[in-house]
Amino acid sequence: MTDDPVSLRVSLAQRVAEKNVSFDSVWRRAVEGVAREGFLGDAVFRSDGIRWESVRRAEVGEDAWLRLVYSDETWVTRVDGVHAADVEGPVVGSPTSSSTLPSLVVRMLEVAGIRDGDRVLEIGTGTGYSTAILCHRLGDANVTSIEYDPGVARQAAENLRAAGYTPNLVVGDGLLGYRAGGEYDAVVATCSVRHIPVPWLWQVTDTGSITTTLGGWLPASGLVRLTLGDNDIASGRFLGDTVSYMLARPHERPPRPVFQRYAGTVRECRVDPDLIEGWTGAFVAQLAAPSAELMTASDGLILRDVATGSQAWTEANGAGRVVHQHGPLRLWDQVEDALIAWQGVGSPDQSAFGLTVAADLTQTVWIGGPEGPSWQLPV
Repeated sequence: MTDDPVSLRVSLAQRVAEKNVSFDSVWRRAVEGVAREGFLGDAVFRSDGIRWESVRRAEVGEDAWLRLVYSDETWVTRVDGVHAADVEGPVVGSPTSSSTLPSLVVRMLEVAGIRDGDRVLEIGTGTGYSTAILCHRLGDANVTSIEYDPGVARQAAENLRAAGYTPNLVVGDGLLGYRAGGEYDAVVATCSVRHIPVPWLWQVTDTGSITTTLGGWLPASGLVRLTLGDNDIASGRFLGDTVSYMLARPHERPPRPVFQRYAGTVRECRVDPDLIEGWTGAFVAQLAAPSAELMTASDGLILRDVATGSQAWTEANGAGRVVHQHGPLRLWDQVEDALIAWQGVGSPDQSAFGLTVAADLTQTVWIGGPEGPSWQLPV
């Protein structure tokens, strides 16, 4: 394979197409046409599972750098707000900005059902790469992108200008949308949310769509597309994709206090706690305990409710498992009941799940249909 950037973009588009049989030719041309190297700067972060280490263009050489850029990978550009080019040695922390893998960028846009001429509001500009893909397809005038972090927004604006794109860029809270831009045919979020922000519902057309990942503190995630219907009700189905994004800043978990185990009440587990380690099992658990976080220990799992301090932790007991629960919420009871309900309808993947936002703004996730097992989101 040649290291010529144009050839690498064509090769990347081919790999994206192989991952997605429905890959539309217009998105393929966008991947081939947008120079991703212009959105990564001169350094990115690579994780060893514990720490983040800066990978620098000058150190690895131009050919290796371009191969990195045009791999179908997500590259973290900032950790706790600090750019990869501004650190010396490994760092610890949480990613705060990244360039999402191109196949996921395109997958989100395809799920959204975007068509020529649509006006799109993107929540989370990031490096600007996905914004450029939108501009390539729709034209600059039809793209509005909002970014929460002013430093990230400034860099994205520079990246986009250098690449020849001039969309409407906004610095602010993406959960509020951007009303001044008028109604949009599609809202697409490149961050996760714990519930659907109400302003998004007000800012899409009567036939518009909202595509986002529903996330939380467990953490678990599900990709969903909503459309507006009669009586001001929005509803839609989750996809089976195993997709996750960083949580929107206002939806992030509060700082964690030091955890201490309390014995509380003890009983045998009715379901295997390891179910929570599966993609859909974790999602079900999060629906049942939306303000809880998950931690692991050498002898079991720990659930801690961020809002109340309630906790549940499991440990081996002979051939089985027992659970200790302490605090005003019986976290494991909630999670276990939800897992049993999910198992009762055949343990389907997330493509069997749906979400309804009612006229009174209650938001309900259900399995099979609104009459099936269901849980309300925290709003």
